[in-house]
Amino acid sequence: MRDFPPLVSTYWSPDGDQRSGVPDTSTPGRFLRWIIRQQGAVVGVGVVFGVLWQLPLIMGPWIFGRAIDHGIVPGDAYAVALGAGALLLVTLIGAVFGISLHTLVVRSWLIALYGTTMMVTRKAAQMGHVLPRRSPTGEILSVASSDSDEFGAMNEIIARAGAQLISFLAVAAIVLATSPRLGLVVLVAAPILFAVALPFLRPLHRRQEVERTRNSELTSMATDIVAGLRILRGIGGERTFGRNYTQQSQSARAAGVSAGIWQAVIEALGVLFSGVFLVLLLWLGTREVLADRLTIGELVSFLGYGLYLIGPIRTFFEFAQKITRSLVSARKAIAIFEPEPPWRDAAEPVALDPRGELVDAASGFVASAGELTVVVSAVPEESAALADRLGRYLPADTDPVSEEDEEGLKGRAARRARSERARRRAELAARDAARTSGTWGVRLAGVDLADAALADVRATILVSDTGSQLFAGTLQDAVDPHRRLTREQAETALRAANAEDVYDAMPGGWQGVLDERGRGLSGGQRQRVVLARALASEPPVLVLVDPTSAVDAHTEARIAERVAELRAGRTTVVCTVSPLWLHHADRVVLLVDGGVAASGRHDDLIAHHPAYRAVVARAIDEEVTP
Repeated sequence: MRDFPPLVSTYWSPDGDQRSGVPDTSTPGRFLRWIIRQQGAVVGVGVVFGVLWQLPLIMGPWIFGRAIDHGIVPGDAYAVALGAGALLLVTLIGAVFGISLHTLVVRSWLIALYGTTMMVTRKAAQMGHVLPRRSPTGEILSVASSDSDEFGAMNEIIARAGAQLISFLAVAAIVLATSPRLGLVVLVAAPILFAVALPFLRPLHRRQEVERTRNSELTSMATDIVAGLRILRGIGGERTFGRNYTQQSQSARAAGVSAGIWQAVIEALGVLFSGVFLVLLLWLGTREVLADRLTIGELVSFLGYGLYLIGPIRTFFEFAQKITRSLVSARKAIAIFEPEPPWRDAAEPVALDPRGELVDAASGFVASAGELTVVVSAVPEESAALADRLGRYLPADTDPVSEEDEEGLKGRAARRARSERARRRAELAARDAARTSGTWGVRLAGVDLADAALADVRATILVSDTGSQLFAGTLQDAVDPHRRLTREQAETALRAANAEDVYDAMPGGWQGVLDERGRGLSGGQRQRVVLARALASEPPVLVLVDPTSAVDAHTEARIAERVAELRAGRTTVVCTVSPLWLHHADRVVLLVDGGVAASGRHDDLIAHHPAYRAVVARAIDEEVTP
């Protein structure tokens, strides 16, 4: 069977069923059961291999004891040789299946680890820009990294603990048949010792939740620092953010130490009680020998089984710890996987015609078909909000619900905090659902965007804003991620964005490798590659938000001229206050307080509209002022 790389159909399937393989997110326990069911066959085979791996430990003491009683004591060399041969056989069987079990366990671990990472990726693709509205970036990254590792560890310990349980029952049956009194001690010892440690699992669970939350907050902080490093250097904020990161790092370290102490306590209890059990078994076995109810060989067998049972008991303690950690991770993962996209396509979607006007009812904005329309606003957030509406995107006006630090919260207080977070998430979901239900308020050729399929909207209207990023890969991947363009088409897009210098500077040209977020490029180079990618997509309707804010005036003038030429005859909306774009616009629209205050040619507006003239004049002053 092909199970690695894992074939994950969650949130996507070839037949278009977006709910194929959706995990059960009703409770952490059910989510974990869903993960286990995905690898039911692998875990089951692992249990069988584990039992066969334990065969030398299950049968070895019994074979050795019989060799003593029937071979060594009476001096029968044949019986001794027969026992040695049997020990060799079971040892070889155990060695073969031990290697097979290790291979299978590592495979299962990797399937869970990479499968969870792929699920997070699919969920991010399904939710799009909505996911960061619901959960912080650090939480998403932590689920894809550390939590996925916990789910892999859970599958591993389930296979191993299942094998140990069956082996334990087999040993109990052997010792019960040999000596009912000692067999009963062996049978009840493990459950009793395990039950003794259960009260310590609850504080361990709480401290592991605190550790997990602080680590995710640290990840979010690191992500924000890396994303804004250039700005931090510009304003001298490196020390302040570095100090904050240090404080959060020490807080996460303290939580890890606290969780580690409780984990060490549980492990110490396992070692202590295992030793007590072994001493008790030796004492009882000696008394049985003195009472002639047990032979020397059987006593040796019982001591062997006593030593063996230390392994299963410690495995059961490890099982409890890893399940506890998995429950913590499952609670965090549910917050990522539970939200559903707020978009719902109409029962009978209407096809969009890009040859008509693009009209926004909220502001009164109109973009004529086939024209370059420039949107000017003294408040950049207003033009960015218009771009979101034109592309049928939700506004960035909400903060995600973080998994808060629950240190010191117990019982009802902890449940109340979790209930409050669930309520806030539900409010966000309800607000998004209310915004996406009914009409959207933006019409293309008379068709409201809510009446069209979301996939049709995304294929027809492309919005490239200041939040657009570059991913690690080649320059060709950055400009033409779908590999649909000819070399000539890609070079045309690169030239229109005035990004030829990026191509020339890349070792290998189109196959030159870009770092994540294009870290090896300057701010202006990254912006121009992003613009080239948008132009290379050749969308029927293109919306650009401040596409040249990080380049110099000469470069911006060339880009404005080339984009106007390349997009001639196709609807293009550019949100900017740069005069270098305004000269190439077929029409300019001025936004004031979120509504259209004036529209027309740039020369007419600057001559007759004081508010427009003030906005453009301020933009010119900002350009000439260092």
